[in-house]
Amino acid sequence: MQFLVIEGNIGSGKTTLAKMLADDLNAKLILEQFADNPFLPKFYKDQERYSFPLELSFLADRYKQIKKEVLNRDLFHPLILADYYFSKTAIFAQNTLKPDEYHLFRQIFDMVSDNIPKPDLYVYLHADTQNLLANIKKRGRDYEQEISAEYLDNIREGYFNYFRGINSFPILVIDVNNIDFVEKKNHFQQLKIILLKSDYKLGINRLILT
Repeated sequence: MQFLVIEGNIGSGKTTLAKMLADDLNAKLILEQFADNPFLPKFYKDQERYSFPLELSFLADRYKQIKKEVLNRDLFHPLILADYYFSKTAIFAQNTLKPDEYHLFRQIFDMVSDNIPKPDLYVYLHADTQNLLANIKKRGRDYEQEISAEYLDNIREGYFNYFRGINSFPILVIDVNNIDFVEKKNHFQQLKIILLKSDYKLGINRLILT
């Protein structure tokens, strides 16, 4: 395995797990650069006004980062591990943009997406909405506190709809509602063993951890 993606809804723990795995496996880590995006706090306060510039900025930033980091292999870190994939751009945009805006956005997305390297394994951490909201509240980012359950539900459905159309790489959907890979070392080790398997079929694979 050379390129592993850890994805999930907002508050699922994807970035935390990606960091833990990268440290444990000595992998090259690609983290989504969103903290300095000037449109993000504005978007959570006024989605209708700021959704289009936000999604365009994410598209540009993610395209440049994925192309640069994945194509430039590091001899000292043969495994590349990312906490997002480029497809996230279209999933979130479809949920936030008006139909005419999304149509324009999608034309740009489709023009550049063919050049993005495909992951050897794409992992989606699934958590129930109430758990996502609890995690969002716990980490305390001010601009995230306005996120609604409906918004998270729509994002989840966007991911699932995307998965149904994928047959070019394996997708592993893991239900993590009943585990704590941060506080319980055995849960983390269990996850690591699962993720390093190489016999997943193309398209959707599902797993519930207890």
